[in-house]
Amino acid sequence: MKYGLPLWILILMYSTSGSQSIPDYYTRNRFLLTPPAAFEEGLVGFTNPANLALLHKPELRFIWSTDGSEALSIDDWGFFSGIRMLGFGVQRQHFGDLGVTDFRLSTGFGSKRFAWGLAYGWSSGDQNALGREKLISAGTIFRPFRFLSLGLIGNFSLESTAKEGVAEFGVRPLGSPRLTLFADTVLQKDMKLSDAPWSAGAALQVLEGIHLVGRYFNSEAFTLGLAMNFGNNGVSAQGHYDAGSNHAFNTYGLRAGGTKPSVFPTHFNKEKRYVPLALKGRIDYLNYVLFDSKALRLIEILNDIQAASEDPRVAAIVLNLSSMRVLPEHAWEIRAQLQKAQQAGKKVITFIDNAAMTTYHLASVSDYLVMDPQGSIMMIGYALGRTYLKGTLDKLGLGFDEWRFFKYKSAAESLSRDSMSEADRQQLQDYVDDWYELTRSEVCEARKLTPDKFDEIINEEGYFMPDIAIEIGLVDSLARWSAIDGIIKSVTGKKMRGISAKKLLANALPQQSWGAAPKIAVVYGLGICALDEGIKARWLEHVFLGLSRNNTVKAVVFRVDSPGGDGMASDLVAEALRKCSESKPVIVSQGQVAGSGGYWISMYGDTIVAGPNTITGSIGVIGGWLYDKGLSEKLGMTSDLVKRGEHADLGRGVTLPYLGLQIPARNLTPEERSRAENIIKQFYETFVKKVAHGRNMSVDEVKDIAEGHIYSGISGKEIGLVDEIGGLFTAIAIAKQRARLKPDEEVQLIEIPKNKGLFNLKEKLSPINIEIKENPVIQLIKMVSERPGQPLPLMLPGTYPNVQ
Repeated sequence: MKYGLPLWILILMYSTSGSQSIPDYYTRNRFLLTPPAAFEEGLVGFTNPANLALLHKPELRFIWSTDGSEALSIDDWGFFSGIRMLGFGVQRQHFGDLGVTDFRLSTGFGSKRFAWGLAYGWSSGDQNALGREKLISAGTIFRPFRFLSLGLIGNFSLESTAKEGVAEFGVRPLGSPRLTLFADTVLQKDMKLSDAPWSAGAALQVLEGIHLVGRYFNSEAFTLGLAMNFGNNGVSAQGHYDAGSNHAFNTYGLRAGGTKPSVFPTHFNKEKRYVPLALKGRIDYLNYVLFDSKALRLIEILNDIQAASEDPRVAAIVLNLSSMRVLPEHAWEIRAQLQKAQQAGKKVITFIDNAAMTTYHLASVSDYLVMDPQGSIMMIGYALGRTYLKGTLDKLGLGFDEWRFFKYKSAAESLSRDSMSEADRQQLQDYVDDWYELTRSEVCEARKLTPDKFDEIINEEGYFMPDIAIEIGLVDSLARWSAIDGIIKSVTGKKMRGISAKKLLANALPQQSWGAAPKIAVVYGLGICALDEGIKARWLEHVFLGLSRNNTVKAVVFRVDSPGGDGMASDLVAEALRKCSESKPVIVSQGQVAGSGGYWISMYGDTIVAGPNTITGSIGVIGGWLYDKGLSEKLGMTSDLVKRGEHADLGRGVTLPYLGLQIPARNLTPEERSRAENIIKQFYETFVKKVAHGRNMSVDEVKDIAEGHIYSGISGKEIGLVDEIGGLFTAIAIAKQRARLKPDEEVQLIEIPKNKGLFNLKEKLSPINIEIKENPVIQLIKMVSERPGQPLPLMLPGTYPNVQ
């Protein structure tokens, strides 16, 4: 129906005959600066109801006319209001001794590319004498790209056969609001095309938010106007001249509503505001739609910092890190985004109360760091480790046979050993060293400390009360968050007012370009690699294949935060991503962990971006066999079966209540284990060959760095597993570049999925059950028992940092 509406309007225009006519279009709409499809949403749906679909925020307009002698001597007036999809307007006009009031109720739907609307209009006063009739209006606005806007309006009388069609044209030669050329023409029933009235003109942006508008009518009349926006409000003035170039009257307008571009933030309100960002709670990728008010989304935090960097009104970003819970890699991304804000000239002021390593690392970027007078800082370094359950399994009567054929693939050590293997110790130590050295380097640079002093702080002190933190230079002053306004004044030298992140220009301004902005899809692959949980591989396959066919999406950013899991689920996503990359750029952004199956789903990205302390690599496969070694006897449980097939009893045994785990009754025979080993090694060869293909490396080159070895993002870049060091916004910038979009070009980010769901009912009803089932060791046992004998490209939590 959408593109059929213009045709429907034209058919109705010529479907019946009759001599009735509608009063002159330009006289009825003389409050318009330009055709409504070309500039400033027209009269908010009063003339073309399709304008309502393009509204960013609610709009109010009051316009009046005078004879030119006194601006406040209101002769004719109009009040126009609208929210997205719904509008109401009324205008009063006088013609000699006669007067008429026109009313219009409108609705509009659609997108920035194609919008359509309907309106019902009626009049009061001397409507009969002035030829006013009840009207139904249909309108469309079509903006196929940023250079062109086409409008079509059909007005149809409900009291006669009178009808009217209006065609509107807008052209932006520069593809921006800097210059808009426009024209329109009106055709009524039985009117010759040569007799159709028309107008043409231009709107020139002389400064941001200030436009000069000129419009010429084929009756030889013309108008000259000025429109100025001050953000959420604006004014306009227009002089009307007759065919003899004599001044006839003026119109003036006031507007209030959504934020619009304005010269005033840059020239009059520059650096007079600060943005407070409270990061209390867990920082995550997604949240629930309902009952999740404490959730903080990483992409929104990064976006707000970037918006503050670009807003000329903002002098400072003020962070409150009290009770923040964040992954170290996410904290680094936020820190890196704050550094970009500092490079743009913004001050960063941060408040902390009780801070450990990750929080302090983030806070150290600040130009001024404030600590609560009763707060503390704990800086004791970093450690990674895990719990080993071999002894526990023995006591329970469970046996576990670890199938480990690759040196560093250590996930199953938690079940097979009572301490760390030397290979695992080596790779974890290398990672912790990279993590520590990154923090030391960045903290020392920010706080003007020497590396030796940092090591002394970690190794000889560790815990700091406020007076010591001040003394050694970890913080700059002691104060409560309630005193932050005074702190800001002392740091910046001037008193400032706060401005919320949602009111920053980049967040509040509507899209300036015509048509739909190019889209970049941000797709999340989070959690274990499984078909229907975690990354939800079946669903992700459909997502990538759909994006490959979607011409409105110019590039894809795949954010991976996964320790791996099921090899089939991993490969399902990887192959779908590869197919998608054949039609458009696909950039992979690796979060805290993208190892094993998490690297598998990353390997076909055109570019892989990782944070410096991302855990990546772990190219390897592991397996294992958990079996009954006396458990059933201790519990008084038995199982029995019938079978046909020599190995049909593999995996069969008692099922543990509550956990739902089936424990095989026996271990594998030597022959069966040999077959399992061959399967795992073949699976590994497949994994290595796919990585070699995806990364343009030889198989031998991949094997040299594989065998399950984990790497930090820094080390991963050195050996070719990672292309760039950066965060999610780095990946988005690369995606724009690869899609041949300009760095400053407006784009629309499409997040897939948009949220975790409506609300987390399971957690509300049974938080203990959820906690048990999400325990990493329980997850490993469950995965091994549900996939007996299957190769698992998997890393176990404890191998990588958790929320701190």
